[in-house]
Amino acid sequence: MSGRLVLLRHAQSYGNLERRLDTLPPGAGLTPLGHDQARAFARGRSRRPAMLAHSVAARAEETAAVIAAELDVLAREVAGIHEVQVGELENRNDEEAVAEFNAIYQRWHQGELDVPLPGGETATQVLDRYLPVLTELRMRYLDNHDWTDDIVVVSHGAAIRLAAAVLAGVDGSFVLDHHLGNTDAVVLVPITDGRWSCVRWGELSPPFYPEPEATPITDAVRSSADPMG
Repeated sequence: MSGRLVLLRHAQSYGNLERRLDTLPPGAGLTPLGHDQARAFARGRSRRPAMLAHSVAARAEETAAVIAAELDVLAREVAGIHEVQVGELENRNDEEAVAEFNAIYQRWHQGELDVPLPGGETATQVLDRYLPVLTELRMRYLDNHDWTDDIVVVSHGAAIRLAAAVLAGVDGSFVLDHHLGNTDAVVLVPITDGRWSCVRWGELSPPFYPEPEATPITDAVRSSADPMG
């Protein structure tokens, strides 16, 4: 049996606390609650991951460092798995910016992958840097039948949701309706012909159905949660 790829959203950062579109590395570090969340994730695991990787962002690095210390495992930085870059919306937390980000992110999940954020990335650009990292991890480790342990990748909410939807064919409406909280994870398992199966989305197990009459943009603007989950 192959190991699993655990795409873990980092613990709470000061940017999350302030609901800022904080995407440009290194970005804000973890809050005290964030450190507690990372420790809780580590202590909740039944066994150590075989590998622990993180993005170049400070919040991902700090999350991985806490997990590494708790589980006595080496954490390593990996390029290409940082958050969706929002360009001109960077560090804003006003309703207009949050709504604009979510409107474009929704279009991505409706198939318009080449629509750019203002001064920022398109979905295609995000996937072009993000997916090769996961493919390499699969080819080097998870496709080996003797590899049975998990690989934990500490990354970022919007990027994780986009990549997982593409790799595992998760319905875009479900993705838009189901943000990831801090230290929530999407768990992918390699299956035949290079495909992936999504076996966990936060606290949810498949099948993954969208919420009836969901309004993801309005919900994101009005929610007290940070917008990047």
